[in-house]
Amino acid sequence: MAFTPTALNLPQYPFRITLREKQHFIFDEIRKKHLVLTPEEWVRQHFIQYLILEKKFPKSLIQLEAGLNLNQRMQRTDIVVFNHSGERIMVIECKAPHIQINQQVFDQAARYNSVHKARWLVVTNGLRHCYAQIDHINPGFSFLEELPEYSHL
Repeated sequence: MAFTPTALNLPQYPFRITLREKQHFIFDEIRKKHLVLTPEEWVRQHFIQYLILEKKFPKSLIQLEAGLNLNQRMQRTDIVVFNHSGERIMVIECKAPHIQINQQVFDQAARYNSVHKARWLVVTNGLRHCYAQIDHINPGFSFLEELPEYSHL
């Protein structure tokens, strides 16, 4: 069974993809395990590599599927990035390439960030990326064209 990847608006990376029992798996180097290769996971794994290799984010400061309690319901944030002091500085919501990045998707990420209180909010479907810098003191945000390297956050 051939895996046909969706071309994303991110660099290509040499992923370890395996086929077991007619299902594709991708190796996640943060969690050190193989995960079912869904369209959303394809985007998440690309974005993780983008953070590490292009934007110089330390692997040790990236947490995947961080749990959070929102409105008395457990939710999962796709990617949370911490600074060296252990503070959450970025929340990243990944969607499958066919999911449009719209207000509803951005609002979902913003709700997650209302718990995390990170300074950066990123929403991506692998094709379109929205980078927002959040001001928690004077509530608001500003969009940026490009994500800065980790050392400039």
